[in-house]
Amino acid sequence: MAAKHVIDPITRIEGHLRIEIEVGDTGTVEEAASSSTAFRGFESIMRGRDPKDVGLFAQRICGVCTYHHFERGVEATESAYGVTIPPNARMLRNLIWAAQLVNDHTTHFYQLHSMDWFDVVSALDADPQAATDIALQYHDKPYNASVSHYRAVAERLLAFVQSGQLGPFAGGYWGHPKYRLSPEENLIVASHYLDNLAIQRLSAKASAIFGGKNPHPQSLIVGGITSARDALDAHRIAEYQFLMAKSADFVERAYLPDMALIGDRYREEALAGEGGGLGNYMSFGALSLDERPWENRAFFLQPGLITERDMSTVQTIDPMRIGEEVAHSWYTYEGGEESLHPLDGQTNPAYTGFGEDGTLQTEGSYSWIKAPRYDGMPVEVGPLARMLIAYAGGNESVRTIMDDYTSQLGVPFEFWYSTVGRTVARGLETKIVADYVPTMIGNLTSSVSNGDDRFFNRFDAKDGSGWAMAEAPRGSLSHWLTVQGGSVSNYQAIVPSTWNASPKDGREQMGAYESALVGQPMSDPTQPLEVVRTIHSFDPCLACAVHILNRDGEEIAHHEVEV
Repeated sequence: MAAKHVIDPITRIEGHLRIEIEVGDTGTVEEAASSSTAFRGFESIMRGRDPKDVGLFAQRICGVCTYHHFERGVEATESAYGVTIPPNARMLRNLIWAAQLVNDHTTHFYQLHSMDWFDVVSALDADPQAATDIALQYHDKPYNASVSHYRAVAERLLAFVQSGQLGPFAGGYWGHPKYRLSPEENLIVASHYLDNLAIQRLSAKASAIFGGKNPHPQSLIVGGITSARDALDAHRIAEYQFLMAKSADFVERAYLPDMALIGDRYREEALAGEGGGLGNYMSFGALSLDERPWENRAFFLQPGLITERDMSTVQTIDPMRIGEEVAHSWYTYEGGEESLHPLDGQTNPAYTGFGEDGTLQTEGSYSWIKAPRYDGMPVEVGPLARMLIAYAGGNESVRTIMDDYTSQLGVPFEFWYSTVGRTVARGLETKIVADYVPTMIGNLTSSVSNGDDRFFNRFDAKDGSGWAMAEAPRGSLSHWLTVQGGSVSNYQAIVPSTWNASPKDGREQMGAYESALVGQPMSDPTQPLEVVRTIHSFDPCLACAVHILNRDGEEIAHHEVEV
């Protein structure tokens, strides 16, 4: 008989996520339920606002991917107004996007996900000389690899343990049988965990050069961007280049070698398809190459849809085929509709609570996340989806880096359809975007040197509907709004974690998280490392997918912090 296990909260993510699994007699997950346990209500905040302000409000949806919500909110208003931005503004927005992605991916892996792969306690037993020798097997100039450095890292980790104040290392499943790295390999990844605490600041600073600040940048406006003087200043551009080059060096000499190491040691799980999930992948496109409407626009990483892992065909996306369902969500739709397009979307809370035993009522509603579907189909979004779609679409940079990786590892293409593959794909994408930055800088400086000093186009405000679709680091992000009487009358945001973390829909189709967990062998369900590893591989952001809001405007809680 299947036994139910609850993991709540899932830590090292933004927001509140609860996972329930049922493990059968064979030790395999037979059922899985993904639930966000805090109310989503940000759309209500937008109503009545000036459409030109929605970007500044939208970026507060999240404290991590602030820029991407900012950009989508501004673009949705530009769509409603019929505004086309100048090429220079597009290029500056792309440079902020690139810095944000490099920062997001490196921070996600090292600070939020790497401890699912390396055992920090085991690292205390490592031989620093042997660790140095192993690091040299994965790169001829590995990052911060020396006997003295690794010895210092081991001493730093030991001090954590002896102090009893483990901080981010507390509560881990140390010693779990599903950890595959040797003590020396654990020490290498732990070293890069600590290195990135300093490195991540560089890409954050780079994004602030053209964004004004980080987090919550300020430089985007409807019609363009305000940081024109920075784009015309050679010193500011050089500063951005320097910071991104230092970040790219860490990606090249630390992040990519760690991806090679993890792929090597965890290939068994990858080839078994653990965490593979839905097999349907969607991308809205990343890094615009022109200013045409989305349907005709060219992208560095192209948009598209792959179904049932069919890499022979990349299907075109029709934005009008997107819908959100609430059959298993704590919402209702007026009129009893099963699915609503986001331009007609509603956010009507209808909380029914948990069962008498304190677990989710999965036969009814069990999550504050809606169930977005493309043409009625659940899809996975994120770096793996982007890389697969670009690969199938013939992107040479993507094809080369993915083929080189599987060739060096000696594994078939099916390697990618797994938790390991999803994790590695994020690292490879970071390398591709970081390597593309000099080209983007060259395009901007060439445009400016040729006399184009346009960073803003004037416009006339008007009523109507608008939307914006593009990729954030975590996946496909879209904002939709309707303007009536000069104010926002309706606003909907479908974020990457809404796609991935969704509950079942009215046809009982699972979302990406739930599907990825079903069939997972469990070593010990009371220490569910396999579950959190797979969930973390999606880089969950429930703060994006769900927001806490007291609709009466009353204070929810008051906290005093002693300093």
